[in-house]
Amino acid sequence: MPSLHGVLETVLYVDSFERACPFYEQVLGLNSVYRDPRLCAYDVGARGLLLLFLRGHSLETVHMPGGTIPPHDGSGPVHVAFSIAAAELAAWEAQLAQADVAIEGRTQWPRGGISIYFRDPDNHLVELATPGLWPGY
Repeated sequence: MPSLHGVLETVLYVDSFERACPFYEQVLGLNSVYRDPRLCAYDVGARGLLLLFLRGHSLETVHMPGGTIPPHDGSGPVHVAFSIAAAELAAWEAQLAQADVAIEGRTQWPRGGISIYFRDPDNHLVELATPGLWPGY
């Protein structure tokens, strides 16, 4: 069987770029690498992309010079986790406090990792996790 190399894109559907983009840019420090009227793409540690799609704006096939992208969409709050260095956990907690983002949960995992949980403007559950959450991470 051929192998997978990793998760390239993670997608969240948002109601407003005007609310969502400043959160991911200013609170989480992500840099936009692409933007059009229905999508904003962010580099995440040079290891993958976070794609924010405007909810309801990808319900039709997109025709591009190189092919087509089938319709897709999503609703309701979903979960996304970002990996962080253990030594930066306190700095992230301070960054969130400074941005008035409430930490809703905190978990110490059996392998030693720590996760903190908070919400983005679209009520998605965002997790920051230190090494030790999963085997190999």
